[in-house]
Amino acid sequence: MLILFAVVAVADLIAVAWGIEWLEWVAKPLLCLVLAAYVLRTTPRQRLLATGLVFATAGDVALLVDGQVAFLVGMTAFLVMQICYIVVFVRMGSRPRRAAVAYLLVWAAAAVALWQPLGGLAAPVLAYGLILVAMAAFAAGVNAVAGIGGALFVFSDFLVGLGVTGTDFTGRGVALMTTYILAQFLIVRGVLRATPPRQPA
Repeated sequence: MLILFAVVAVADLIAVAWGIEWLEWVAKPLLCLVLAAYVLRTTPRQRLLATGLVFATAGDVALLVDGQVAFLVGMTAFLVMQICYIVVFVRMGSRPRRAAVAYLLVWAAAAVALWQPLGGLAAPVLAYGLILVAMAAFAAGVNAVAGIGGALFVFSDFLVGLGVTGTDFTGRGVALMTTYILAQFLIVRGVLRATPPRQPA
């Protein structure tokens, strides 16, 4: 299953790097679906994590469509995903006080920097960003692997935010998808590593 995920990830990065739209439409929706199948196959008890990945898939598809409405739909899907992840992490006993303070400061700095450039999208984007950094903080309380995944997710979404403000640079799309793919993979691996195996009947 992880080999399939790697193949899909490489295909998506090629599509982004070379602007192959049809390939991105094929590969990107499969990324989190393959991870969800991997989660259910490895640890069926982590259904909520798999549910979050399904919402991530919905967000991925929405963000393939141009326009503000599609962007807001995608952000809403990712918001549900973040909430699913937070519940998973809390159930695992994550209580990351220091990480929460650090990420809150990151969010405050981003809010100051992006409020004006985001214009009418500032309020919903920054509200989403608050849930995003909460997810990253709770991920840090699971283990280092999940924590790195959470941090990469924050960075990836920061690159999305730059695109929304009209700021772009060479390789932004590839950097965005690389960090996003790694983020989802590491969060999944971190959670599964910390999930006790099912006891034999």
